[in-house]
Amino acid sequence: MAEKTLLDNQVDWPSFVARHNMKWSKKSCSWDSGAFLGNGILGTMIYSAEDKTRRNTLRCVTGRTDVEAVTPGRPGVYTRVPLGEIDVEMEGWIFDGTSMELDLYQAEFNASLSTTKGKVKIRSLVHSLEPVILIEAEPEDGESADIRWSAYPEIPVITKNEDGVNYNQYIPDITLENRDVSGVQVQVQRFWEKNGENRITADGCTVAWRCVREKKDGAGKIRFYLTILNGFGEKVTAEAVRWVKNASSQPVEQWIQSHRDWWSRYYQKSLVSVSDTRLEGFYLIQMYKLASATRVDKPIMDNQGPWMAATPWPRAWFNMNVQMAYSPVYTSNHLEIGESLCNALDAHTDSLSGNVAEKYRADSAGLGRSAGCNLVSPVEEEVGNLTWVLHNYWRQYRYSMDDARLKSHLYPLLKRSIQYYIHLLKEGEDGKLHLPKMISPEYGSFRHLTVEDSTYDLSLLRWGCLTLLKSCERLGIQDPAEETWRWVLEHLTDYHQDETGLMIGKDVPLAFGHRHFSHLLPIFPLHLISGDSKEEKELVHHCLRHWFHREGDLRGFTFSGAASLAAAIGAGDEALAYVKSSLHLFKPNTMYTEAGPVIESPLAVAEGINDMLLQSWGEDIRVFPAVPKEWPDVTIHGLRAEGGFLVSAVRRDGETRWIRVESLAGEPCRIRTDLGQMNQQAIHAVSASGQELPFEISPDGLIHLELEKGQEGYLYAGEQKPKFVIEPVSSQKHLENFFGENKPWRLYGIPFED
Repeated sequence: MAEKTLLDNQVDWPSFVARHNMKWSKKSCSWDSGAFLGNGILGTMIYSAEDKTRRNTLRCVTGRTDVEAVTPGRPGVYTRVPLGEIDVEMEGWIFDGTSMELDLYQAEFNASLSTTKGKVKIRSLVHSLEPVILIEAEPEDGESADIRWSAYPEIPVITKNEDGVNYNQYIPDITLENRDVSGVQVQVQRFWEKNGENRITADGCTVAWRCVREKKDGAGKIRFYLTILNGFGEKVTAEAVRWVKNASSQPVEQWIQSHRDWWSRYYQKSLVSVSDTRLEGFYLIQMYKLASATRVDKPIMDNQGPWMAATPWPRAWFNMNVQMAYSPVYTSNHLEIGESLCNALDAHTDSLSGNVAEKYRADSAGLGRSAGCNLVSPVEEEVGNLTWVLHNYWRQYRYSMDDARLKSHLYPLLKRSIQYYIHLLKEGEDGKLHLPKMISPEYGSFRHLTVEDSTYDLSLLRWGCLTLLKSCERLGIQDPAEETWRWVLEHLTDYHQDETGLMIGKDVPLAFGHRHFSHLLPIFPLHLISGDSKEEKELVHHCLRHWFHREGDLRGFTFSGAASLAAAIGAGDEALAYVKSSLHLFKPNTMYTEAGPVIESPLAVAEGINDMLLQSWGEDIRVFPAVPKEWPDVTIHGLRAEGGFLVSAVRRDGETRWIRVESLAGEPCRIRTDLGQMNQQAIHAVSASGQELPFEISPDGLIHLELEKGQEGYLYAGEQKPKFVIEPVSSQKHLENFFGENKPWRLYGIPFED
C-alpha cells in the first residue's frame, strides 16, 4: 500500500495550462507561426496560404516521421519525404478578424476564420492513441467549405515555395495511385529511384481519408478523417482503411475523449512554474512539443519531428541535435519520451556495428553524422556521435535505475562504442595514449578541420571507460576488459589547455567563433569537470566567457549549451541571460530554423531551465542550484533526479521553503540545498506520516537523508512545519498566451484590459 502523502496538490491543470495556450488574433501565414499538432509520429502544421489564388485556404501541412526514401549515393541511408497537406477551402478570402488558438491541455486547434463571404469554425487534432487526423469545419453566415487532401506533387509550386526553398533537399520522383475502397479514398505514394537505366521502387506510403458531412446541401459540419501509414500493399491499405472507418464511425466526442485523457495524464507528471510567465509558457510548450514529436512506441525524434518542411536536414543528426532534443525528458519526468531513443538503439545494434570498418565490426560500433530511422550511417572522421548518444541512454538508466536494461542493452552497446575508440588509440613518445585526427563537431566545418586529441573525443572516451567500470560494479560482473579501461584512464593524455581555457585539441586553440560547445563537453553534459571546487569553477567560467567573447556564428543551441554550463556552476543570472537571448532566435510558435527547420534548440533551452531548478549529475541532488534573482518564486513538482527520485519544492521571496523527495528505487539520497543555510539544528526531516526521519549533514553542507524504496521525505527549516502545498506561481497577466503570433510588445508592460 502506498504511503500516505503530506502533499496538498492544488494545481488546477486545465486553468494553469490554458494561460499558455498559443493564440493568434490574425491569420498565420507561415510555418514559423503555425499551430502544430502531433501524436509522436503523425503531425500537422496549420497556417493559411498567402498566394493570392489561395487566400481562401487554410493549410494543414502533414508529415509522418518514418516515411523515408533511400538517399542517392548513400546505400542504406534514408531521407525524410514531404507527403502533402489537408486543405480547408472556403469561398471567400481569409482576412483580419480571424482568431486561432492551440489548446495545449487538450492538444486541439480551434479557429474562427473570418472571410469575405462569412465565417467558418475550425477544429483539428491528431488523435493521441490512433494514427488519425481529424479536421472539422462548420461554415456560417453564408460561407461554404470543403476539405481535401493534396499530395506533395499536386501542390502548386508557388505554395511549396511559401514554405521555403532548399535546393539541397532530395525529393524522390513520386507517383500517385488513387482508388475508392469501401467508401474510403486511398492513395498510394511510390518513391522511385534510378538503378542504371531502370527505375525501381521500394519505398512509399499509403494515405486514406473519408469526408463526413452532417448535411448534403453544403451546410452543417464537415468532418475529415485521414491517416498515413508507412509502406504500401494490400495489407497496408486494409489497415489504413480500418483506422479511418473506425474513427469516422464513432461518436466524435467519445472518440476525442480518450485523446484528451492521454494528454491530461501526460501534463500532470510534472510541474515547472516560475516568476517569469513567458518562460514558464515557453517551457510548457516544449513539453507539449516533445510528446507531439515522439512517444515510447514511436520512431526516433529526428531534426524535423512530424512537421516536415523544406530543409537540408531531413534525417536525424547525431553530432548534437538528437542528444539535445532529448535532453529535457529526464528531469521533466518524461522518461517515456526518452524510450523512443533507447528503443531505436536497441533495435538497430546490427546497423551500429555495420557503421564501422569491417575489421572492427566483431567488437565495435559507431554512428556517422546523420541517419534515418534504421541508424545506418558509416563512421568517418566524426567518431564520438554514438558515445554521446549513449550518454543520453545512461541518463535514461540513471533516472530510472533499470538494472536489467543496463545489463542487456546499454552496457554491451557502450562497450562496443568505447572499443572502437580503443582501436584508434596510439601510444606517443610521452608514454601517453593519443587519438588521431578527428572532427570536433562544428569547429572549422567548412575547412573540414580535423584535430589530434580533440577535447570532444577525449572526454567521451574518458566518460565511457568510467561508466563501463561503474556499470560492472553496479551489476556485480567481472569483465576481462576492465583492465583495459583502467589502463586507458591511467594513460590517456590530458585535455589540452591554454590561457583561454580548454582548447579544441592539440595545437588548436579556440581562435574564432564556434557555435557548438563540443570542446566544452567535459563540463557539459558529461560533468567530468564538475565546477564544485573553486579552481574548477573559475576554469568553467573562463572557458564559457572566452567561448562567447568570440561571438561568431552563435545559434540557438549555442545559447542552450551556455545556459546549462552557467547553471552547472550556480551562475543563475548568467544562465537566465542565455535563455532569454535564445528566444530572439526562435519563431513565434517556438520553432527554430537554420536553413530549414531543426527541432533541438528550443527543447535544449528547456533543459537549461531544468538545470537552473534541479540538477543531479554525480551522486548529489541539487535543488534550486542556479535560480536567478529575477525568479523569487518557483514551484517544481514531480521533477526526476538520478537515482530514481521524484522531487517537489517551493521557493518564495527568494527563499527555499520546503523540499519533498520520493524514492522510487531505494538509492542513497544526498541533497544539496540552501534550505536553512545548512544549519543542522534548523533543518527538519519528516516522513509522510509526520514522523521524524534520520538524516545527517556533512561538513560541506550535503544532507544525507535515509529513504527506503517507495518512501517520501520532507525537508524544511525552522520550528514551524509548513503546509506542503503545490500550486503555480502567480502569473504576469500581460505575458500569458505570449506565443503563437509575434507579440514583442507584451514584454514592455503595455497595459491591457483587466
